[in-house]
Amino acid sequence: MANPFETISSEILSTNDYWDYRHNLYVLPNGKIGDYYFVDSHCSVHIIPIIDDDRFIMIRQFRYLNERESIEFPGGGIKPSQSPISAALSELTEETGFATDNLKLIGEFNPCVGITNEICSVYIAENLFKSEMNNEASEKIEILFLSSREINKMILSNKIWNGMTIASWCMYNLLIDAK
Repeated sequence: MANPFETISSEILSTNDYWDYRHNLYVLPNGKIGDYYFVDSHCSVHIIPIIDDDRFIMIRQFRYLNERESIEFPGGGIKPSQSPISAALSELTEETGFATDNLKLIGEFNPCVGITNEICSVYIAENLFKSEMNNEASEKIEILFLSSREINKMILSNKIWNGMTIASWCMYNLLIDAK
């Protein structure tokens, strides 16, 4: 007899550069077989670019699935050929036009348990210098320079509603409070 949560079969229903959409059959705790549909992710990165003691770079871009603009920290999916740190460096430059030689991992989280196995690695980027912005075809990005007070107000007023940005900002603030 199979163990609870053991995978019986796994099928890829669709695939792209960042993830596979899968259907698994697995053993439920009661011994019956269950269906599970999920995004099998190559993971993602989120970067908090720090300009000075209290100014941060954020981006505003249209989010197709939500049909509205989103204010968020730069980030994106990790391609199979990338490491998390190389993806973070690439996304920072691509989305903001800034680069760094000082990237520090501050934590990881799953953005939506139950739907994806994705782990998002969160980085702080300091000592920024101007580089060349190179958005993907699906992106039209506006750069914002915001203080921590402005970011907090925008979260509380739902102007910043992106969950990955809110989780990353929480991690950053916990790190600052712990110092």
